[in-house]
Amino acid sequence: MFDLMQNILLIFIEAICCKIFFETFGKIRHKGWINIIQVMLLLGSMCLYSYALSEYFVLRQIIAISVFSLFMLWHIKISLKKSFILAILFDALLLAMDYLIYLICRWFSLSNESLGQQYDIGFALVYLLAKVILFFAVLIIRKRFGKKSIEMMLDTEWLRFLFFPVFIIVAISTMLSVFGYVQTVEQANLLFIIAFGMIGMNIVVFYLINDVVEREAQMHENKIFQIQTKNQLEMYQSISENFDNQKRKTHEYKNQISCIESLLDKKQYSKLEEYVKKIYGSLNNEPDAINTNNVIVNAILNTKYQEADAKGIVFVFRVNDLSELKIKDEDVVTILANLLNNAIEASETCEDKKVIRFKFVKEDDMIIIAVKNTYNYDVIYENGEIKSTKTSSLDEHGVGIKNVIKIIEKYDGSYVIEDKNKEFFFSIIIPA
Repeated sequence: MFDLMQNILLIFIEAICCKIFFETFGKIRHKGWINIIQVMLLLGSMCLYSYALSEYFVLRQIIAISVFSLFMLWHIKISLKKSFILAILFDALLLAMDYLIYLICRWFSLSNESLGQQYDIGFALVYLLAKVILFFAVLIIRKRFGKKSIEMMLDTEWLRFLFFPVFIIVAISTMLSVFGYVQTVEQANLLFIIAFGMIGMNIVVFYLINDVVEREAQMHENKIFQIQTKNQLEMYQSISENFDNQKRKTHEYKNQISCIESLLDKKQYSKLEEYVKKIYGSLNNEPDAINTNNVIVNAILNTKYQEADAKGIVFVFRVNDLSELKIKDEDVVTILANLLNNAIEASETCEDKKVIRFKFVKEDDMIIIAVKNTYNYDVIYENGEIKSTKTSSLDEHGVGIKNVIKIIEKYDGSYVIEDKNKEFFFSIIIPA
């Protein structure tokens, strides 16, 4: 009976590894009780074909691949083709572990015929060792190909976590070499329970850490959403104000034309000349200095131009016709608002040279956006990423740049970030 329980527990580890392996390449369809039911049905199916087809190797592998593919297609949002390919790869991992078991048994000279019942613990520990190595391999695959939320764990944090499976591998290897000669079934069962308990605790720790990482990823997404919403709200308010101003100007122009006509009719040319000069002077002071034939871009650039001018910052820009810009309006708002907000804030800290150079052009089937600004503080990098010098709770600078990079990747673009001689440079190239 205990041997049956051992085999079921070993297959259970394989089922958990299968689940983690497939979750690396897709999103979970269902959570909660249905997830547990899926694992239990997968475990039952694996136990069934393992015992029923133990003497039919090829047929057993075909059934195993089919079971992995169908259950994981039910569990993960992936295509049938991808599920089948991943099932083949996972089955190959299991076969590799079986071969590893064979090599370890030969290394320790384990043989039922020659050693007898007292050495059964050796085989049990070897199987457990192979399963924890399988778990370790799946974790490495998850780290290499895992979803974005997993990337929030730093390499040092992963190394600390991987200490647990490595420790278990060493512990079981030590048990295998030291306790290979137990005399009673009770001793063998106790060692198996201890070894399996360590593996079980490692799996529990993995899911606890995974839950924490997913919650942090969700919080990070919420931060990005808040900043993006705030930027979009500010820009759309600016656009609305521009439209209102345009309506007001149109009304004023009608009145001005009426006044000009009246002065002409009365032949008051001196007053007419004075009035036209006054109108011309007011036109030179119009805030809409930038026109790209794109309402959204115009609203953002003119708003930021006025803000920079009010703070004594020289705003040098180069733009061209962006009327056929294919980037979504909300993405344009996110990119320009984040980059220009950061540039204005950085230049404002400079005591003498306050300059922002901006470029937004479409040429040679490419969209080029570049911002270069002066700054007067040290740019801090952490793990290859820019950290904000702001004291705000949302850490807007760092999150804002990450959000910009996310949009660049969305459009298959590329970017360059440099800081040199107290000038910060962010350049973006996106296929038009």
